Amino acid sequence: MDLKDKTVLITGSTDGVGRVVAERLGAAGARVLVHGRDAARGKAVVATIEAAGGKAEFLAADLASLAEVCRLAKAVRARTNRLDILINNAGVGTAGQGAKRQVSADGYELRFAVNYLAGFLLATELLPLLEASAPSRIVNVASAGQQAIDFSDVMLTRTYDGVRAYCQSKLAQILFTIGLAEELKGTGVTVNALHPASYMDTTMVQQAGVTPWSSVKQGADAILNQATSPDLEGRSGLYFDGPRESRADAQAYDAKARQQLRELSLNLVGLASTTSKEKHS
Repeated sequence: MDLKDKTVLITGSTDGVGRVVAERLGAAGARVLVHGRDAARGKAVVATIEAAGGKAEFLAADLASLAEVCRLAKAVRARTNRLDILINNAGVGTAGQGAKRQVSADGYELRFAVNYLAGFLLATELLPLLEASAPSRIVNVASAGQQAIDFSDVMLTRTYDGVRAYCQSKLAQILFTIGLAEELKGTGVTVNALHPASYMDTTMVQQAGVTPWSSVKQGADAILNQATSPDLEGRSGLYFDGPRESRADAQAYDAKARQQLRELSLNLVGLASTTSKEKHS
């Protein structure tokens, strides 16, 4: 893909694999909208991209708050009339087995809120911009760590485990990917999900106390392939393990489960009975 004059938003791009992807897209000619919570780190990424001759801006938002997600989407719409690539990369790690249950600003289980629900809402808010920029792409950075969603206890209030919380949030991303791909047929917007690499040398992995198995470069290569490869032009609703097309947990291919998740998600973000524009403009 020729990235000149293309605009890309990458959530969680002030550190780790997101930062590598942002810097490489900037070096390739894209205008990069860098996202994170820390302004100093965000400005450092922008400075690196600009020093290499690229264009970048930093947008701050805490994705643990749905109001902040909406504010981020509004900031994107205020700064550009096109969005060619959206990469939902930001995430919270497993926190380990036996971890204490955490909640978002809206009272939702934290990993479900940040890893899945924020990306669901952000993509929904930015779909008009993506459709206007078609052919365009959405890339959801998921994981090979997946567990089926228990719709009777999505927020894990009965029994909580950090690993389960993480794994169900990542599978939710894949259900969303497949369902959204069906909705977007004929629009020119494609959406795919991937597991970039196992236990990359990121802050998230270090905090989990795990010895890295792979590098952020390896993960970045896989994400960039999803975002820019001409081989994926027009292909949508797929799950990749690194650079290879793969199969996710069986629940991802259950149409009833996908619809159940969509209805739940619309209710959680407050879009069930109103349009995104009415709710968040």
